[in-house]
Amino acid sequence: MNALHFRRTAVAVAAAAVLPFTLVACSDSGKDSASGPAADKTAESSASQPASSDPAMAMDKPFGAACAGVPAEGAGSFDGMAKDPVATAASNNPALSTLVAAVKQAGLVDTLNNAKDITVFAPTNDAFAKIPKADLDKVLADKAMLTKILTYHVVGQKLTPKQLENGSFDTLEKTKLTTAGSGEAYKVNGTSNVVCGNVPTANATVYIVDTVLMPK
Repeated sequence: MNALHFRRTAVAVAAAAVLPFTLVACSDSGKDSASGPAADKTAESSASQPASSDPAMAMDKPFGAACAGVPAEGAGSFDGMAKDPVATAASNNPALSTLVAAVKQAGLVDTLNNAKDITVFAPTNDAFAKIPKADLDKVLADKAMLTKILTYHVVGQKLTPKQLENGSFDTLEKTKLTTAGSGEAYKVNGTSNVVCGNVPTANATVYIVDTVLMPK
């Protein structure tokens, strides 16, 4: 009886000694499965995914090389322009000062600001600088001609980049302009490049262009 009791005691002691090591091993194994190479690869893969790969979502925002020149904050920023009607918004963008002066000269500020859901193809200062000074001065002095040219830059609906891919649109000047392109590269009438597009204002979408459009 004493010998049997001794053997049972020895087995119990041995089991008690082995059990902690078994639990530690199981615990280590579980930890490895959560933080091993496979888990690291999964984390890396997740971290490398872009926030959004939807092209349509990307095109909801302004695009183009000249967008980098738009102020980061204030009334002339994208956020600031979105709060103002289009003529007011343009007046806060330094690159559009010549256009704004022409709009004022033609008496079109209220017309543009009060219009609903329009698209404006807005020539930059550099676009106006392509016109010989004598010719530009002549246009600026002729209100009827100036109005004709400026209203040719306005379409009576908001246009998305998708619509510009192969478009033909009636302008407020009563003749048509055409657009073509894809992605972030678009031309108007085959000659004027969109350099910063899809810019929202309170009542319009603006596509800033590098060449003044002339009615046909």
